[in-house]
Amino acid sequence: MDFKQVMDNRRAVNFFDPQQDVADDVLRQIIETAAKAPSSFNLQPWSLMVLRDHEEKLRLQKHAWDQPKVSEAPVTLIVLADMDAWQAGHPFVEKNFDSLVKIGMMSESQREWFHDACKNLYGASTERQAAFACKNTGFFAMSLMLAAKDLGVDTHLMDGFDIEGVRREFHIPANYWIPLLLSVGYFRSDKTLLPAKWRKSYEEMVVRFE
Repeated sequence: MDFKQVMDNRRAVNFFDPQQDVADDVLRQIIETAAKAPSSFNLQPWSLMVLRDHEEKLRLQKHAWDQPKVSEAPVTLIVLADMDAWQAGHPFVEKNFDSLVKIGMMSESQREWFHDACKNLYGASTERQAAFACKNTGFFAMSLMLAAKDLGVDTHLMDGFDIEGVRREFHIPANYWIPLLLSVGYFRSDKTLLPAKWRKSYEEMVVRFE
């Protein structure tokens, strides 16, 4: 599919075929493609919990308004946003800086500047930390859905769940916000896909403030 086809055809489907699995290599390709999403200072504060086991998915479903798609989809992802992923000493922060040095975008002498910039931009308050983590993880999550559709795989993102319930159920540390859940699979052929929902027009989206 070309990009416009991917955008036109991506839908949040409610019914997944529980008999049609998503192969491990397909899921890996989706995730690795999505990881190319843009990220502030390349900090990539996203992580995923991949649930394939039916009992695990049922444990999640009870905290997600008992939505059947959580367990019917062959894979449901718990998408995590690391609110600490800007801090000096964080393993991925240091790995990221070292990689920037290696490709010549930064020099070792700029490490302190880099840490200070990350702190001032993303660590200035708890609100900024959450915004940084969720904004960047949102880019990644959208890319997951588009990468999946490009391979003919359907998805449904969910914001309707008990965040603290999911945190307790899966022992998720406090530094992770949980912006969404994402079910991944194939639409059931015996169901009818409803028409695409209304979208704002160009004129409705473009605004000015005097």
